[in-house]
Amino acid sequence: MPNIDLSALETLSVSIENHIAHIQLSRPEALNSMVPAFWRELPAVVRKIDEESQARVIVISSQGKHFSAGMDLSVFTSMAKDFQGEPARRAERTRRLVLELQDSFNALEDVRMPVLVAVQGGVIGGAVDMICAADSRYCTQDAYFTIKETELGMTADVGTLQRLPHLMPQGLIRELAYTGRNMPSSEAKECGFVNQVFADQPAMLEGVMKIAAKIATHSPMAVAGCKEMINYTRDHNVSDSLTYMATWQSGMFQMPDVQEAMAAGQQKRVPVYAELHKKSPGM
Repeated sequence: MPNIDLSALETLSVSIENHIAHIQLSRPEALNSMVPAFWRELPAVVRKIDEESQARVIVISSQGKHFSAGMDLSVFTSMAKDFQGEPARRAERTRRLVLELQDSFNALEDVRMPVLVAVQGGVIGGAVDMICAADSRYCTQDAYFTIKETELGMTADVGTLQRLPHLMPQGLIRELAYTGRNMPSSEAKECGFVNQVFADQPAMLEGVMKIAAKIATHSPMAVAGCKEMINYTRDHNVSDSLTYMATWQSGMFQMPDVQEAMAAGQQKRVPVYAELHKKSPGM
């Protein structure tokens, strides 16, 4: 279990209320650029929330005019030492570093609860990698999305090129990656990359929190099953996915949550469900 104090973070602020965890990127003066501490804190926070069953849904947003300027230059500077020494060992270390960076965003997919991201202003470089790993994306009218790495002489390597093909048309992805141009919010909505565009950040957060609140009223077991199945189906064919669904349902489909949902509907009240069990340390 990640040993991290949620009240003593360098790059994030976290609040948990009514089964909703709200994680905010909290360095607006630096455009919420992703410094080394961010890459450690984000996966640790997300996994702590999951492992301790502290929430049923996670909302990620940021403070300031822009969501994030992407990877901070200090990360590139610290990587300079990796381009020294014997070639094979240098390459092995670089590969391991990239895998560690990828794991920071894999955490958003790995946790049992849905992750919603609410973005405004610039969503640049590594920030695009990040939001691709979320379950749903929402933005303000002034938001724009940029695969900045190409313009910087490198290939995006933390998830954008692997996840975007499942989220928007291939031709558009290739254009955005090859040119590095900005994609405005209207285009992001049109191609299905974001679910909804809001007038401004307050309206967006209000709207996304309403969606999160609705998710939080449902059985966490049922919602976790939805996420597991959707993610599995993305990476497998229909036949394999149906077989996995049947296997999952044979063990996970139990009557207490169904009975509670039906009783709550009849009594016109909000259903009350048990939380998912906490994960064992180190699992």
